[in-house]
Amino acid sequence: MATAFSVIEIPVSADQVWQLVGGFNSLPDWLPLIARSEPSEGGRLRHLQAADGGVIVERLQAFDNLARTYSYTIEESPFPVSAYLATLQVEALTDSSAKVTWSGVFTPQAGVTDAAVEQLFAGVYSGGLEALRGNFPT
Repeated sequence: MATAFSVIEIPVSADQVWQLVGGFNSLPDWLPLIARSEPSEGGRLRHLQAADGGVIVERLQAFDNLARTYSYTIEESPFPVSAYLATLQVEALTDSSAKVTWSGVFTPQAGVTDAAVEQLFAGVYSGGLEALRGNFPT
């Protein structure tokens, strides 16, 4: 099983960061890769339209508002992986500083190496978290 993660510090409170990222349907609000998100099944499923036109369908697996974290799986995507499970978590470092971690575990499809998909998702996570930090100018 392959893994990838990215961590970033953002100079605002964890509650402010969670306000932006904590909604399972909020990806278009902060992630430039996602143009649109349409919820279904009471908000447990999101149909994402990527900026490049790709379609991704993700299912919420766990959500904890107090711990500021949620986990989700991919049900449909152009990515060469299966058994994908990712977690987004926001933690308070101080009253005015937050740590955001985006991590995932997944199985590469036949013919694709662990290293290739780890590099793919590490890039998605780090680019996404940089974009997130850009929403909070200092």
